[in-house]
Amino acid sequence: MALGGREDRGNLRIHENLDDLATDLVDYIAELSERSVKERGYFAIALSGGSLISLMRKLCEAPYNKTVDWTKWYIFWADERVVAKNHADSNYKLAKEGLLSKVPVVPSHMYSINDTLSAEEAADEYEFVLRQLVKTRTVGVSETSDSPKFDLVLLGMGPDGHVASLFPQHKALEENDEWVTFITDSPKPPPERITFTLPVINSASNVAVVVTGINKAEAVHQVFDNARSDSQLPAQMVQPTNGKLVWFLDRSAASKLDGIQTPAE
Repeated sequence: MALGGREDRGNLRIHENLDDLATDLVDYIAELSERSVKERGYFAIALSGGSLISLMRKLCEAPYNKTVDWTKWYIFWADERVVAKNHADSNYKLAKEGLLSKVPVVPSHMYSINDTLSAEEAADEYEFVLRQLVKTRTVGVSETSDSPKFDLVLLGMGPDGHVASLFPQHKALEENDEWVTFITDSPKPPPERITFTLPVINSASNVAVVVTGINKAEAVHQVFDNARSDSQLPAQMVQPTNGKLVWFLDRSAASKLDGIQTPAE
């Protein structure tokens, strides 16, 4: 594993293979869970979809299935597709089947969207629920704004540099007042989604961006090596205000980084 940091881009962890990355990722999550429960009595985590869930599956195995205090987990989604919960595109379905149904989380601590509502209504309701949990401090609150302060926001990144459902040059990137916004014109299907806004992501205590595969290498290169380009990618805008940012990359995703030596096959 190669470790490093680049300017304000956070801690960079590059792994030889997906198995090593997954082991490091679940160690990181378990450690943050233990620390948050000790300090706050809760662990408020926001998940994303994609390959991220499969990389978390080691949490279902020993020792984590016994050592993690699952009853203290409060689980949210940094973005969700506005589809039925049993739909193949649902991030909730992906996480439940791939991870959450295999560990003893409290069902009422899983905060999925209301799948009977429109995208706009679902975003409004999700924000309302989140505001109630911030009032009780189940989810923390930022020291510098009224934004929620998640213990951990887990993100993937697309080949276009999008994170959550914040896509390049989309107006949702400019949303600073709402905690949760909606889009109806996602460049990748399905078109209707809700998503955390950048202020919420950047208010978290910890943000981890997990990126794997050669098809993400160019976007990773732009994030880290062309940080001053005119057109910022959404992933470049992930810069926690008072939190820590960690990037988990496999060798393929890191292959175009300047100055990074990746072993030949």
